[in-house]
Amino acid sequence: MKIEVLRTKEECGTVAVGKAVELLREAIAARAHASFIAATGASQFEFLKALTKQTSIDWGKTTMYHLDEYIGLSEEHPASFRRYLRDRLIDRVHPGTVHLIQGDLEDPFAECRRLNGIISLEKIDVAFVGIGENGHLAFNDPPADFHTEDPYIVVELDEACRKQQLDEGWFASLEDVPRRAISMSIRQIMKSEAVVCTVPDKRKAQAVKQCLEGKVSPAHPASILTTHSNAFVYLDTDSASLLDKKS
Repeated sequence: MKIEVLRTKEECGTVAVGKAVELLREAIAARAHASFIAATGASQFEFLKALTKQTSIDWGKTTMYHLDEYIGLSEEHPASFRRYLRDRLIDRVHPGTVHLIQGDLEDPFAECRRLNGIISLEKIDVAFVGIGENGHLAFNDPPADFHTEDPYIVVELDEACRKQQLDEGWFASLEDVPRRAISMSIRQIMKSEAVVCTVPDKRKAQAVKQCLEGKVSPAHPASILTTHSNAFVYLDTDSASLLDKKS
């Protein structure tokens, strides 16, 4: 794992995109196709803004997989991650194939099975992810399941996770935040050939320290990234402020 600390969150997003473009272009050059996983949330704003300005990627030769989605929200809901991805990524660059999580279907377990059948046939070149305030990776809240081989799983969202969604302005009240979601599993994320993790903002500083300098543990789900040989973590000075070593 490589950690890079940038001065601002805008620089954090821009430098992370440089690595993302490199990885996508390499995959397309090698196989005429690239598959990637897209994350959402406020921490990805600058990253996606910079990514969608790239003109050197043949987006028609890419396949996008969705990292996580709330159960019970329609795509039209302001907090829907499908809506987020359409507005900030899909409708701007038009990936050749898009696999979104239908979180509002009656049977979320059947939706997991559908997605599992699709992604299990695919090599993922790069996962774009962040780290939650509670250390979660995707919606794998602590203690995360480090063992399941299922690519997509139904998860319970803890209060810290739900409060983060409220504080970021996606919901009017804590009661409005769903209690369950469909999430890509830890093991599926770790199967990606490369991981680009973008984590700006002071509110992430404690989670960054616990996950990047502490023991690898389900109590700090994103700590698993430290074991990935091709993971690139981009921080700003605020999110890196508690690290003992700021490389």
